[in-house]
Amino acid sequence: MGYKVSEKVTWVGKIDWELTRFHGNEYSTHRGSSYNSYLIRDKKTVLIDTVWQPFDKEFIENLKKEIDLEKIDYIIANHAEVDHSGALEELMREIPDTPIYCTKNGVKSLKGHYHQDWNFVEVKTGDTLDIGENRLIFVEARMLHWPDSMFTYMTGENILFSNDAFGQHYASELLFNDCVDYAELYQEAIKYYANILTPFSPLVMKKIEEVLSFNLPVDMICPSHGVIWRENPIQIVNKYLEWANHYQENQITLIYDTMWDGTRRMAEAIAEGIKAADDKVVVKLYNVSKSDKNDVITEVFKSKAFLVGSPTINRGILFSTAGILEMIKGLGFKNKKAAGFGCYGWSGENVKMITEEINKAGIAIVDEGIREMWNPDEEALQRCREYGRNFIEKL
Repeated sequence: MGYKVSEKVTWVGKIDWELTRFHGNEYSTHRGSSYNSYLIRDKKTVLIDTVWQPFDKEFIENLKKEIDLEKIDYIIANHAEVDHSGALEELMREIPDTPIYCTKNGVKSLKGHYHQDWNFVEVKTGDTLDIGENRLIFVEARMLHWPDSMFTYMTGENILFSNDAFGQHYASELLFNDCVDYAELYQEAIKYYANILTPFSPLVMKKIEEVLSFNLPVDMICPSHGVIWRENPIQIVNKYLEWANHYQENQITLIYDTMWDGTRRMAEAIAEGIKAADDKVVVKLYNVSKSDKNDVITEVFKSKAFLVGSPTINRGILFSTAGILEMIKGLGFKNKKAAGFGCYGWSGENVKMITEEINKAGIAIVDEGIREMWNPDEEALQRCREYGRNFIEKL
């Protein structure tokens, strides 16, 4: 079943209510997601993207109820990743000669996924496609977040089909931003940015500035996941510019794992010291062996500083702490400071190792961190509280 987006555009995607993990097990989707496909009916008929492969037959069946497939003149593949192109193979069995418009890298990616020599038409920034009363303008968006990514802009109705940019993993039958809970919407939007687009922040700013320089009016932004930005769509563009510009809030996050609660007790004492020194700063604590890693990453993204804790085990640190440090390193956070902490019983390499990993991530080191032997007593916890107070001063 399709949903009217505008006079000429119909949403023909799939809402995935049951999705809990995405990109294998790399991304948590607490509120499900959607795979947004759009059908444009002008003098020419255009399909923009498809859905994830598990829903390919359902997608084709529903699309047939919406339109005779033979009447589709063009297919636009804004991105070749399989959550966007997964039904393309099934669709091309029905209409094998239909031109597929995509970037040069899009051709490589689609051939790599499906090993088919379809009727590809390569496009680059500024190329246009006349579809009748309106035109489609293509804008390459390399590494946002794949080399093949692009945006498609529709004149007349002033709609930007933005692919993965400005999206959210958020299932809702309400379809538009002015119909959903804004707290939920922005929670999913910032999580999406923090976990997926952060490494490409300089490119995000450059691409947004490039698109804005075209002076094209934008009345609606239609992403590939989540709801459509209909009410004041530029609000999410402004948020992206803010998030891309070394974003931070007045927040300090402590992330740790613990074996026998010693490191946990240190974290709580450090947090007490931080709050005693600055009652306006937001302090959050997460046990990374129990908390969702993508939610934790979102909080680190929001923070001006963070602390990472682990006990020493086998001359190393606990794997959940090591894993979150690896994610932080890969995402390339900027404009943040950090330090390590943890308890130990024998060799005590933990804090040194954590500090080394923070340094590898390009994060500014506040100090050499703090470690305490065994399960910290009240005297040790007092040192942790003092450490928290000093940490604020060093920031």
